[in-house]
Amino acid sequence: MAKKNSVLPIIDLHTHSLFSDGLLMPAELVRHAQTAGYHAIVLTDHVEESNLEMAMDLTVRACETLRDRIGIVLVPGAEISYVPPRRIPAVAERARELGAAVLVVHGETLVEPVPPGTNEAALDADIDLLAHPGLISRKLASRAAERGISLEITTRRGHCYSNGHVCRVAREAGAMLTVNNDAHMPGDSLKPEMRRCVALGSGMLDAEYEKACRNAVKILGRRGFRSIPIR
Repeated sequence: MAKKNSVLPIIDLHTHSLFSDGLLMPAELVRHAQTAGYHAIVLTDHVEESNLEMAMDLTVRACETLRDRIGIVLVPGAEISYVPPRRIPAVAERARELGAAVLVVHGETLVEPVPPGTNEAALDADIDLLAHPGLISRKLASRAAERGISLEITTRRGHCYSNGHVCRVAREAGAMLTVNNDAHMPGDSLKPEMRRCVALGSGMLDAEYEKACRNAVKILGRRGFRSIPIR
């Protein structure tokens, strides 16, 4: 029997504010997540080499400013997006230097023309999450498992089209999964029960969903965020 949602860590490792293509100020984004029942979120606005310094400065300052005003954990991060594959490791390294605790790469989703080879290059970089990786191969899923990089089951429309495939190949390869919203606007921070339903609809078993929730805690923990207030 599945545990009640209230005892599971509800974490979104993938969110966007108006620092990139989101519609909400960071404070609004946090408040929507908090009222939906989240324990932590990572602010991962889109970055590439032209805006990396500016975006990370804004992100780090927002997290520092809001830290003592909110009841959930807010973590600075970034989503490396549309970067030439050969440049992804260097951009990831620089993002870490600028304060990104959690790093996401915008994977080869079915609904956006990300450069071919992005998934493979991302899995050779110092990142935590390959977002919406589309029809990722079993070989690359195995690489993710070896590197301890999570593949994403996403609740975002369009990107979610390949969730079933991602769930299957991750299971076959033993790769880590996390469930994230890729939140951009009001309503994107799904409440725990709907979030679970999307995961189960992707082919996850209840036990796999619970493990995915705890995988997010593991990722934050290895980046120094070890105290997540689970209510």
